Amino acid sequence: MTASSVRPVSEREARQVAEAAREQVWHKPSFAKELFLGRFRLDLIHPHPAPAPDDVRRGEAFLAKLGEFCATRVDAARIEREARIPDETIKGLKELGALGMKIDTKYGGLGLTQVYYNRALALAGSVSPAIGALLSAHQSIGVPQPLKLFGTQEQKDRFLPRCAGTDISAFLLTEPDVGSDPARLATTAVPDGDDYLLDGVKLWTTNGVVADLLVVMARVPRSDGHKGGISAFVVETASEGVTVENRNAFMGLRGLENGVTRFHRVRVPAANRIGPEGAGLKIALTTLNTGRLSLPAMCAGAGKWCLKIAREWSAAREQWGKPIAEHEAVGAKISFIAATTFALEAVIDLASQMADEDRNDIRIEAALAKLYGSEMAWLMADELVQIRGGRGYETAASLAARGERAVPAEQMLRDLRINRIFEGSTEIMHLLIAREAVDAHLSVAGDLIDPDASLPDKGKAAARAGGFYARWLPGLVTGPGQLPRAYAEFRPPADHRHPDGKRSARPASSGYRDLSPHLRYVERSARRLARSTFYAMSRWQGRMETKQGFLSRIVDIGAELFAMSAACVRAEMLRSRGDHGVEAYQLADTFCRQARIRADELFGRLWTNTDDLDRKVVSGVLSGAYEWLEQGILDPSGDGPWIADATPGPTSRRNVHRPIH
Repeated sequence: MTASSVRPVSEREARQVAEAAREQVWHKPSFAKELFLGRFRLDLIHPHPAPAPDDVRRGEAFLAKLGEFCATRVDAARIEREARIPDETIKGLKELGALGMKIDTKYGGLGLTQVYYNRALALAGSVSPAIGALLSAHQSIGVPQPLKLFGTQEQKDRFLPRCAGTDISAFLLTEPDVGSDPARLATTAVPDGDDYLLDGVKLWTTNGVVADLLVVMARVPRSDGHKGGISAFVVETASEGVTVENRNAFMGLRGLENGVTRFHRVRVPAANRIGPEGAGLKIALTTLNTGRLSLPAMCAGAGKWCLKIAREWSAAREQWGKPIAEHEAVGAKISFIAATTFALEAVIDLASQMADEDRNDIRIEAALAKLYGSEMAWLMADELVQIRGGRGYETAASLAARGERAVPAEQMLRDLRINRIFEGSTEIMHLLIAREAVDAHLSVAGDLIDPDASLPDKGKAAARAGGFYARWLPGLVTGPGQLPRAYAEFRPPADHRHPDGKRSARPASSGYRDLSPHLRYVERSARRLARSTFYAMSRWQGRMETKQGFLSRIVDIGAELFAMSAACVRAEMLRSRGDHGVEAYQLADTFCRQARIRADELFGRLWTNTDDLDRKVVSGVLSGAYEWLEQGILDPSGDGPWIADATPGPTSRRNVHRPIH
């Protein structure tokens, strides 16, 4: 299948496919959804939810074992040098039970909560991001999670014990010419008696090179007795006709077992289909609602490592008579890393605990955590490289060769870069979150801006919209954020002890910061954000979906507000437990002050920007009007098509599948 032979899909059809895969109904409350609607529901996240004692006991016990294993049996430098996780390391992880962290104990798994699963990924990923990616791809989006949510009891009994102990799994959706537009999916699963015949090529199959089991998304043609549509299948990698044609190599995550997998008339039993025909995309998106939390967990772990190295190096390195940490230009970077690390951990722990409690719908929270974590971790790693200077750009192996500490700062930067693309690029996440953020508006007024809607439908939509906005808009005028004493529980405690044990009645002298102004800011800003969204919909109506720059800024503001809320709630939780409360309040205050500056800038750029000019320049670039600007250079790129030929058929390449048993 060449790029030109892929079934053409209109923009409207692509939207319809994506829309059909969304969860259409909100059965549970959502803090982030309410935030985008201008309602600051602090009660949904405060007091901070807490794990059950048994969950803590089991989770901490496993973290101790995993920490010892990673410290003594994982050679991170070897993984980077050989671009492969050694088989003995993977076997050790299997023996430890790491493949079954999220799988229920009745299937041989460890049954860890989302909180402790994420902490385990952060721990393992801090030693080797490739190991974190291996474990995450297997459990967050591979076979275990979709079977947990949508599998039959027979499928769970059959596959989950294997996934918990011996078999590595992978998730296969992307194709050479199909990325985030699943309407163009070309891999087919044609019914044949009690089986399906699978044909197609999948690209960037994380874990695919070593996987034993695959979750494959394929299009079932509509026919008698078959609804058809994109469907999900569990496929044995050892099946006849499955070929791993290439092990891909990247700028980072050098140990990642990522490949190209071809299916040629692969026979898959109907019993291996997950859910009904046509439910594949819904299964994938629902799986990602919590699956996306694994990536920001590892981003928070990366922030912790960046902070550790920045602290140690900046205290040891002197310039102009004092440690570089005491120079303001460097100190500002360290402050950013420390405050942002605190906030990322607050976001991921809060969202994970909410997932464990299952009282709230966290689809937006998880998406915000992924978006914010991947972007901020990249910035922190970049700042660490800058703090380290030339040593930050130098490889750990080179540093060691000339007698210095082997600090892999440049590797961290390379490894983290993929997170802005993995599991939904930043651009796609902006659009996904924006769609959820305006869901309430489209539910009541969608037909008003739909050019294909009939006049009667538009009339009904107008009536619904009138009632909704009559109730909603007045609530955006005033709120607790305008009251000076609102959120008083986040003010410095009046009665406290200093670390030296002396009691003081003056909060200002305690080292505590007042967090209540930040929560008032969040409340006011949530209402401002909702007003801006409403004004934009009124102004652009059906063209709103084309204003991706505006929508991205709306989402980024929401992400900052969510992170501020999580940071304040976490700081208060730590204070109430007597666990570094003063320091937590200081970090939360600093982060919120930094975040407010970013949010205010984004608010300004909602209406003052170069979006229209940018579109004109893009048109000029694509038409060749600026081609003269490219003169004076030579292009070192090799020959070959932009997109590889993926025509279905038998393979002509050697199978590089490498199962590990």
